[in-house]
Amino acid sequence: MIRDITIGQYYPAQSPIHSMDARLKLAITFIFIISLFIVNSFVGYAFVIACMGLVIKTSKVPLKFMLKGLKSIMIIILFTVFINLFLTKGETVLLHVGFITVTLEGVLLAAKMCIRLVLLIVGSSILTLTTTPIQLTDAIEYILKPFKKIGVPAHEIAMMMTIALRFIPTLLDETDKIMKAQQARGADFDTGNLIQKAKALIPILVPLFISAFRRAEELAMAMEARCYHGDEHRTRMNVMKMKGSDYRAAGITVVYVVAIFALRFAAKALPLI
Repeated sequence: MIRDITIGQYYPAQSPIHSMDARLKLAITFIFIISLFIVNSFVGYAFVIACMGLVIKTSKVPLKFMLKGLKSIMIIILFTVFINLFLTKGETVLLHVGFITVTLEGVLLAAKMCIRLVLLIVGSSILTLTTTPIQLTDAIEYILKPFKKIGVPAHEIAMMMTIALRFIPTLLDETDKIMKAQQARGADFDTGNLIQKAKALIPILVPLFISAFRRAEELAMAMEARCYHGDEHRTRMNVMKMKGSDYRAAGITVVYVVAIFALRFAAKALPLI
């Protein structure tokens, strides 16, 4: 389960998505997330899934590797589906047993929420899987740069966000090592109910926190030894520049947004959609 989490990992490959400007990828990711809340029909979700499939194929990141990250949040997805399935009221009742009532409207809403969560996770993963932490830092800092005029520490915020993303796979590997070491000493994390499994994970927290604080201290000492002073007189070896392929990707994104709004208006005009 620990190794199934793909958030914060980078998948090296030679693809047009990897070579795109990180600022553009960050903007497209935000647009994609917003578009998921604009779509309100299964036809629209089918269009988004088709576009997502093309992006994944272009990125050369294995689909199996991306879907592996869904295992870690499967409980959240199932909980969301059950909440919408049993608590959504509607006119068309499909099942009524005691206090449990399942309606057609609830089934449709639960299916839409499930699809939306899956697309949200997979779409967000593409950003981190195809963008190095350094590129992501520069992109976030560039987007936040206008707010520096009102005292917002753009560079520091970008650095903290990137370090947090970078340390996710590191801490996951550390957690996996601690669990295997305790299993070798007789610890059991697989049997018992949900509460017992949660209690069994408590002994992992202490060494994990100690390891996290130790790594944070080592990182701080390494940055201090290299005379790191944040954004003061900082230069970049690779300056971000928009290329012709980036402008084409921006144009495709505009077409995508127009299609999303067209499908939403079509869904209102045609109830069957």
